[in-house]
Amino acid sequence: MVLSEFNPSKTQSPLTMGQWVSAYCVSRCIYVVAKLGIADLLKDGSQHCDALAAATNTHSDSLYRVLRALAGIGIFAEIQSRCFELTPLADCLQSNVPDSIRNQAILRGEEYYYRPWENLMYSVETGKSAFEHLYCIDLFEYYEQNPVARKLFHTAVPILEETSDRLLEAYDFSSIGKLVDVGGGTGNMLAAILKTHPMMTGVLFELPKAIDEAKNSPHLTSVSNRCQLIGGSFFEAVPKGGDAYLLMEVIHLWDRERAIAILKRCHQAMKEQGRLLAIERIMPTGNEFVISKFVDVHMLVMCSEGRERTEAEFRDLFESAGFKLTKIVSTKTEFCIIEGVKTS
Repeated sequence: MVLSEFNPSKTQSPLTMGQWVSAYCVSRCIYVVAKLGIADLLKDGSQHCDALAAATNTHSDSLYRVLRALAGIGIFAEIQSRCFELTPLADCLQSNVPDSIRNQAILRGEEYYYRPWENLMYSVETGKSAFEHLYCIDLFEYYEQNPVARKLFHTAVPILEETSDRLLEAYDFSSIGKLVDVGGGTGNMLAAILKTHPMMTGVLFELPKAIDEAKNSPHLTSVSNRCQLIGGSFFEAVPKGGDAYLLMEVIHLWDRERAIAILKRCHQAMKEQGRLLAIERIMPTGNEFVISKFVDVHMLVMCSEGRERTEAEFRDLFESAGFKLTKIVSTKTEFCIIEGVKTS
């Protein structure tokens, strides 16, 4: 189970405070087995811990202790003495399965992603990014300078197939002739939309290095004849002539001033009566559990300008950039689709 699927208010036996305090221990164990590829080694059946240790160049007894701990919460199962097999929870730690989260587990356990959370107190005391405090550059510069980390990020946080399916169920994209995906990573959300609507054309607009990586993306192969890949900066300009402009998890990376600047670039580029579609989490009021509250803290730690926003804050951004917010579409995911139309 990933955090976005966990809701303490709907769980029959909520974790105790002591279990919450120790939850990072579970996360670190998951990182280790994900990094070692243990689930891949078990895909064809159970194996003894000695064999797993030999295949991963690790210490057998120490690996056993980690696997035993995870088996105690349903991640792997010890079926005979020191022999382990996959469980439904462990299945998603395999590399090549639908909705795999192996790369996500690795990403969240890597030093540059985990250490800022260890320094959350710095962010709380100063209001500044712990990541930037530790590495003296912002997260985007870090990815530019570290291609291995950048590639891991793009493979670790793609739109899961189930998520894209539910977004497509919730919103009717059929009237869009040309869709420009601004900051769309390796293009898997755009590809999902184009596959569903065979008469639509698309443009993936990203930083040049991300576009170079997107050229090899398997998501875009089947729609390559209907999809342009264009590199550039959305602070300078975005491709012109789109009927609609899609920004998925883009706005939450920036402060109000820069978010408005991005939206204005889309406004300038789109056709009259063009649509803006921002796919974001919306911060609710009240005490209910929603993942956006923890994502917001993540933005505090990782990005000095990033934050999750309320409906009122999104309305302010849209109006300031020349859009009328026409509707907010809830989906069966943590995201909403926020639609705006060009008004001036």
